[in-house]
Amino acid sequence: MNYNIRGENIVVTPAIREYVEKKIGKLERYFNETPNANVHVNLKVYTDKTSKVEVTIPLPNLVLRAEERHEDMYAGIDLIVDKLERQIRKHKTKVNRKFREQGSTKELFATVNGAAAEEEETELPVVRTKQFDLKPMDSEEAILQMNLLGHNFFIYTDADSNNTNIVYKRKDGKYGLIETN
Repeated sequence: MNYNIRGENIVVTPAIREYVEKKIGKLERYFNETPNANVHVNLKVYTDKTSKVEVTIPLPNLVLRAEERHEDMYAGIDLIVDKLERQIRKHKTKVNRKFREQGSTKELFATVNGAAAEEEETELPVVRTKQFDLKPMDSEEAILQMNLLGHNFFIYTDADSNNTNIVYKRKDGKYGLIETN
């Protein structure tokens, strides 16, 4: 795995770099062969002395991502590794039974040929389908609609660009916007 460790308001010391690589490197036990993945680690330190650790690992069939805010950066890194391991185990339980019987946990994350990937996708049942018209509106109105419905995301057509956009509620209580092209 290739590590890209970036710090905001903090200098990434060799000790921090070594700790991150050692802890995240433990995830390699879930793979048959070490994936050629770029591990993106973003370390932030805020003025109230808390730190935020974000880790993203894009893999061929899965994107592992976790973030944690903690007073101790090293404890935050430990919690991130726990979250990523839970994601891997959760993904393992979601794959179809046939694929699970073929091999171990490590084989779940090996590069899959196109046919196996299609088969996996078709065996995940869609339990509910909704259809609705997207009303043109701005992001503020979309946020109001989302809150009225009690959802944590809302899809709408942007009145200015006529593109389909998504607003969502973030963990910090603020809102995010995803714009399509």
